[in-house]
Amino acid sequence: MIAAAADAGLAIALIDGLVICRTSGASDAVLGLDLQRALGLRDLKLNRIALCEGASALAAIQTAALTVSAGMAEVVACVFADTPVTPGRRMGAAFGRLKTGIGMEGLRYSAGLFGGASVYALSAQRYFALHRLDEEVLADVAIATRAWAALNPDATFRKPLTREDYFAARYISEPLRLFDCAAPVNGAVAVIVSRRDRAADGAQPAVHILASAEGHPGTPDRHGFDRSLTHGGAIAARTLFEATGLSPAEIDICQFYDAFSIMPLLSLEAYGFYGAGEARAAYADGAAGPGGSGMPINTGGGHLSGYYLQGMTPVVEAVLQARGAAGERQCKRAGTILVTNDGGRLDYHAGMIFGASEHWT
Repeated sequence: MIAAAADAGLAIALIDGLVICRTSGASDAVLGLDLQRALGLRDLKLNRIALCEGASALAAIQTAALTVSAGMAEVVACVFADTPVTPGRRMGAAFGRLKTGIGMEGLRYSAGLFGGASVYALSAQRYFALHRLDEEVLADVAIATRAWAALNPDATFRKPLTREDYFAARYISEPLRLFDCAAPVNGAVAVIVSRRDRAADGAQPAVHILASAEGHPGTPDRHGFDRSLTHGGAIAARTLFEATGLSPAEIDICQFYDAFSIMPLLSLEAYGFYGAGEARAAYADGAAGPGGSGMPINTGGGHLSGYYLQGMTPVVEAVLQARGAAGERQCKRAGTILVTNDGGRLDYHAGMIFGASEHWT
């Protein structure tokens, strides 16, 4: 957070609001107080914990933006930090959880449905069956995303990924293979939200929040409902596009939450970029990758190849692109950027459209 304030050209003492994304192993009761005291922040007007699973980052930024817009605070810091990787512990165990539960949750574990990969494997299987597709579409997603990561010095995995490499990798939960799943990392991100006039005088080009929205379908695990494919982006998209007057065709870049490779495909269709079962066209022949013929997607390598800091990963890349500070991977058009977050088993969803200063001042 100190680095974020310095990046914005702000004295840390000017921060009068704090929103923290809860992470694994942290105590809700002391998260905000501990950070406030550690930084020496006094008389905060907001100290809040955001909890929407993987959608918490955008939920935190939305809370900050609403608070600033209402005049309840002037400079709000949104913070995510996590250290799931520890010495002597396998990376795959970083997000493990106690396999117990009652009711439907207990039934899930008794059926062998452990971890996020298994849940999203169900979505992928259902998607394939419904649209007569196969694993080639996931390979396209993973390969294009790795191509972007190769241009990102902060990415975890930068070695080019071939189709042969992809299909030689083991299944984590069929049909999701090793390169279809994000790997955990230790890290932290902080985002500073302030009024437009204050941001205009900052040390970096301002990035504008053009609109924000959430979508929580509440789909039950019962006959007649398809929880594996019902996506909250369809709810959020209506709000975002109505608020901005934009259409999907006017979005320059998408930064999707992609803890698993099936997720960008579902997001593209939920937001109206493609019809049901047609999102594979976004990645065909490298269209979404560097130098591709289509809209750039997850230009920092996303969660799959960049780094998995949950919903903050797409936020960071969107900010860099909007600032024109993404280096080798900088896109020519970065005036409107859609950022999404997903949490749970497609239970939580949040979306934002960011705008670059030169287009929205």
